[in-house]
Amino acid sequence: MSDTTLSPNPSAGVTAPDNLRFYVPGEHHVQNGTLLGFWLYLMSDCLIFACLFAVYGVLGRSYAAGPSGADLFDLPLVALNTSMLLLSSITYGFAMLEMQKKKLNATLAWLAITGLLGCAFIGLELYEFAHLIHEGAGPQRSAFLSSFFALVGTHGLHVSFGIVWLVVLMVQLKQRGLVGENRRRLMCLSMFWHFLDVVWIGVFTFVYLMGVLP
Repeated sequence: MSDTTLSPNPSAGVTAPDNLRFYVPGEHHVQNGTLLGFWLYLMSDCLIFACLFAVYGVLGRSYAAGPSGADLFDLPLVALNTSMLLLSSITYGFAMLEMQKKKLNATLAWLAITGLLGCAFIGLELYEFAHLIHEGAGPQRSAFLSSFFALVGTHGLHVSFGIVWLVVLMVQLKQRGLVGENRRRLMCLSMFWHFLDVVWIGVFTFVYLMGVLP
């Protein structure tokens, strides 16, 4: 028998080799490590949007003799768009409640409604962008419009990514049900979706509402 073989009896006086002395059997991953890592990702996303808000704060009045927010923004359309995103946050909350009750079909139904509301939000935002560009107010027109398109467009890209993530997660739920991994993924997407709602409230207030002021 090799000298490095461990005796099952601790009183035998055989010491463990150096490479096994600190070995701990079992799971090595930190509990809730995925959620902690996702919180760190959201904080990094917060920094990105903070920089974009700061840029807009500096350049938001640099019109270069072009149109201002008061000339361009259609507040009723933006308010409708905002309601779509806020409603999608509520419907996602209903999906999480159904997940807690372990009702797969109800969870999928609320997720589908959330995705449709998200698609409506993106559709209205694309319509707004197309209308502005058609009016000659593209991102190259002034520093104000460049910062506007950068901030609002980055948020729109995040919502689009969230919709893709939502569809993939619905497929996984259909295949494997409400297993622990899928429940954890639903929690991560929930944090991401509500985070985008909070950012949009800032965009709606800081960009649109303040933008129409003289």
